[in-house]
Amino acid sequence: MQKLFTQLKGDRAIWAIATLLAIFSFLPVYSAASNLAYTRGAGNTFSFFVKHFMHLFLGFSIMYGVHKVPYRYFRGLSMIILPIVFVLLLVTLLQGTTIDGANASRWIKIPIVNMSFQTSTLAAVVLMVYVARYLSKIKDKVVSFNETIIPLWAPVFIILILILPANFSTTAIIFTMIMMLAFIGGYPVKYLLIIIGTGILALTMFVLVAKAFPEAMPNRVDTWMSRVENFANGEDTEADYQIEKAKIAIASGGIQGVGPGKSRQKNFLPQSSSDFIFAIIIEEYGLIGGLFLLVLYSWLLFRIVIVSQKADTIFGKLLVLGVGLPIVFQALINMAVAVELFPVTGQTLPLISSGGTSIWMTCLAVGIILSVSAKRQEIKSKEETENDNPLDILSEAI
Repeated sequence: MQKLFTQLKGDRAIWAIATLLAIFSFLPVYSAASNLAYTRGAGNTFSFFVKHFMHLFLGFSIMYGVHKVPYRYFRGLSMIILPIVFVLLLVTLLQGTTIDGANASRWIKIPIVNMSFQTSTLAAVVLMVYVARYLSKIKDKVVSFNETIIPLWAPVFIILILILPANFSTTAIIFTMIMMLAFIGGYPVKYLLIIIGTGILALTMFVLVAKAFPEAMPNRVDTWMSRVENFANGEDTEADYQIEKAKIAIASGGIQGVGPGKSRQKNFLPQSSSDFIFAIIIEEYGLIGGLFLLVLYSWLLFRIVIVSQKADTIFGKLLVLGVGLPIVFQALINMAVAVELFPVTGQTLPLISSGGTSIWMTCLAVGIILSVSAKRQEIKSKEETENDNPLDILSEAI
């Protein structure tokens, strides 16, 4: 075991946070599995426990493997993987999966292993790395808007357009994070305003076309609009069933909660092990459990900023923020939805919710952050070794 720990490089606090979140996730996921077992006719909750364990095991294996890769290699890998992501998203969109007439083309089946994979989550990580790479190239340089359209914004908008029809919330989060990263990276604000305006115009055009020609392409525009309208109205309707049950769960939890595995609303709340797992956590562990998670994610945000500040290159700084901030941002959105501070989005709670793709891509992002911090530790260790070399001291004295 000691030998394994010596192989772990990078920020130890981030390793600890990821491990604590993963260990804690077993309790609410296993508790909510009883509802999944009933609705799916599985009859055995332990199988869901094992499945979640395997997802986390593979995720941490990805994290370990990625953190061993020198982060400078991600510059070139983003260029290579981006066209692959484009093809995967196109295949996912064209497969035409629909649920109740709405586009649900978010997953593709992985051959041989027969597992589903949500391509938009991979696209989010790869796109953030790609944007960090380009911004590091133009840092402290005077650039015109036209010369950034093809190399920077064209890939961004193509990827977002492919994700948008089936997953508006993911599209909005990626776009917001890219805008934030571009601002931090020193991209001119006046150009960012143009991009934001173009994004709003493109979304408006898509909604109008989708409403005018609903048969042309299955989409979720009506679902998005109904969620926003229900949130704005503030009145409980049949469409607010999930939020209503989530609020009951949160109100039942109180300060200390009803106890592990004793949630009642998990039997009525859809997606109790994924999208609305935060409500189940508060019901079972109370306000104390909710604050515990909030502290962990806040601590993660703090360490992400620290690692970014200590990175040895501009690319390293932007890379850490690009893949790290979306993790915390997604967690805050998931929590905000559960307490009705935000419309329903379908975003999972990173490293807590069940679901393979979400866990794997979060671990991939954390692995990249650890790779950057590992490089910093390597440089620091080398400097200390050189300073402690008695031959160097002797040569300076001579």
